[in-house]
Amino acid sequence: MSHKNELISILISVYNNEKSVRKSIESLQNQSHQNIEILILDDASSDNSWEIIAKLASEDSRLKCFRNKNNLGLTKSLNILFSHTNGKIFARQDSDDYSHPNRLEKQIHFLKANNLDACTTYAKGIQSKKILHKKTSFIPPKYLMKFKNPFIHGTLMGFVESVKSIDYYDEAFFYAQDYKLFADLYKSGNNIKILKEGLYYLNQKNNISELYSEKQAYYANCVKKGYVPKIES
Repeated sequence: MSHKNELISILISVYNNEKSVRKSIESLQNQSHQNIEILILDDASSDNSWEIIAKLASEDSRLKCFRNKNNLGLTKSLNILFSHTNGKIFARQDSDDYSHPNRLEKQIHFLKANNLDACTTYAKGIQSKKILHKKTSFIPPKYLMKFKNPFIHGTLMGFVESVKSIDYYDEAFFYAQDYKLFADLYKSGNNIKILKEGLYYLNQKNNISELYSEKQAYYANCVKKGYVPKIES
């Protein structure tokens, strides 16, 4: 069954990614699945990210860009973007990563063929050239969730309604917001699987996980223990 007429709303939050954001967006513009809207929110960048985004948006009506007056962080920015979605299906991408040209086409087919609420894919490290988390992906995600997040956030695709039903991202989680989202989706009975194909290219250098590893670990532990984290100052 063809899903080419299904509108996919792609959510990208950008913060000081002038060196990578153009390639990231262009990888979406050049998807084999063309019925998309690319929703981009600049989270008060201090570099030229906004200028690059605005220029690309002026040349492609599928790009819709927004801008925070103050830096709000990824969690709140993604929730803002959800309020602008027009598609029933959304996809994520980080602005320092990029997607394989067939990612959306293959992922939406996988989502619907398996009657899923959400799915992710394998990712290749941009620096390492290796498939990430391949070994652990053979452990059922529902079990692995008790110990770590088995999913790669930037590869997420799912139904907007599923995320809406859990009140979107939990804004108490300034970090590990993806782990918390997946945990909440599972708790509410959503069916999530991993498409075991490398359709995403993930930056491993100077990203959130590397720069804020201690904070990520703290927030991830809060997900595992069911704690409400202390407010990020």
